[in-house]
Amino acid sequence: MSLAVPNGLDNSVERPGTRAPLVLGESSYHSITEAVCKIAENPPSKLWVISFLVAVHLATMLGLCIAYLFYTGVGVWGNRNPVFWGWPIVNFVFWVGIGHAGTLISAILYLFRQEWRTSINRTAEAMTIFAVVCAGTFPGIHVGRAWLAFWLAPYPSLNLWMWPQFRSPLLWDVFAVSTYATVSLLFWYMGMVPDLATFRDRSKHPVRRAVYGVLSLGWSGSSRHWMRYEKAYALLAAFAAPLVLSVHTIVSFDFAVSQVPGWHTTIFPPYFVAGAIFSGFAMVITLMVPARSIFNIEKLITIRHLENMCKIILTTGMIVGLAYGTEFFIAWYGQVTEEKFAFINRAMGPYWWAYWTMITCNVISPNIFWWKKARTTPWIMFVVSIFVNIGMWFERFVITVTSLSRDYLPSAWAYFEPTWVDWAMLIGSFGLFFTLFLLFCRLMPIINMAETKATLAKELHMAHKDAH
Repeated sequence: MSLAVPNGLDNSVERPGTRAPLVLGESSYHSITEAVCKIAENPPSKLWVISFLVAVHLATMLGLCIAYLFYTGVGVWGNRNPVFWGWPIVNFVFWVGIGHAGTLISAILYLFRQEWRTSINRTAEAMTIFAVVCAGTFPGIHVGRAWLAFWLAPYPSLNLWMWPQFRSPLLWDVFAVSTYATVSLLFWYMGMVPDLATFRDRSKHPVRRAVYGVLSLGWSGSSRHWMRYEKAYALLAAFAAPLVLSVHTIVSFDFAVSQVPGWHTTIFPPYFVAGAIFSGFAMVITLMVPARSIFNIEKLITIRHLENMCKIILTTGMIVGLAYGTEFFIAWYGQVTEEKFAFINRAMGPYWWAYWTMITCNVISPNIFWWKKARTTPWIMFVVSIFVNIGMWFERFVITVTSLSRDYLPSAWAYFEPTWVDWAMLIGSFGLFFTLFLLFCRLMPIINMAETKATLAKELHMAHKDAH
């Protein structure tokens, strides 16, 4: 049965009394399997090969820069007195934020039974894992003597030269991010087990069949397997849901529990969480818009999926904009001289260009999504998502650098300037991220076939019911 819509592949048109289908065209269970499996089974395209080579070279550049950092010391960065927290911390917070959309789409939307998540949750979950890998790179190399980074691990030892400071939010980060990475990885892998069994059964090469056979854990598709799978998946979703709020709240404490003007504020936890979801959904759109065209999966990742994400970006963008305004209001209302100066300095000081770039990208650009045309035009979504990603990086830069560069003593003021190593590591982190993502596209099912087929079954049932 065809799940046709008036405008072909555009299922964003609202028809009163009817739910728009989330799987389009002459789709069947077999066609969904073919559409997803052929991405991994067919030879890679030239575009994929070129993109992969570029990403690998950038990731290699990151590795070489880290080796150079270990050999030479942290002086290769632009971190100088008084800005001892420079781009490494900015990059860390940025990448942790990128990973938030995956948990939100996978866990919270699953618990609320939002079926539009089914086609995009797998890619969002993978993005979460890869973003946390990029984020975790920076704290380990930021400690100066990286070979002593194990001091951050809170393990009991009588021979440890220096105990971790459990009252430090930097140690809380270790717990928060490691827990987040572990649960996200388990959640991602658990959801892939049925689809990995499909890859196993379709594999013709014995090595591929053996690898997918091990990864699929002996899945047979029996009713007992499905019952246990659904219970375990729901349990992991319940574990993962609080992490959406907790992880970036803990990250915000890196700044909020300090006494630095511009950081010492109670608005940071909700402000950081909203910003993380904002940037995470923008990155999902950045990945999904080209992917659905390159892999010919427009019938599975539809305009309605993208429009719903645009609505979330619009909502969280307004929350972030409200947080920006609230910061200035509280600085004025609190009548603390240092706080007032810190925020005026952000907007009018030597880093005014970074602040207004942040405002333009994060507050102004998402407002185009008030127009349905913008929410249903892929290239507009893609451009806005790029602007949001840029703006959210600048937000972390503004928070970190502007508050440190001009603190209490004018005699200690300085202007932060990144070095070529800072630039290379930032660009290289994107290379690492896209290397992992491109490998995922070639080796794993990028769409949750099992849940998409369940969605299709419901839509076919409703279509049959309406026809009679």
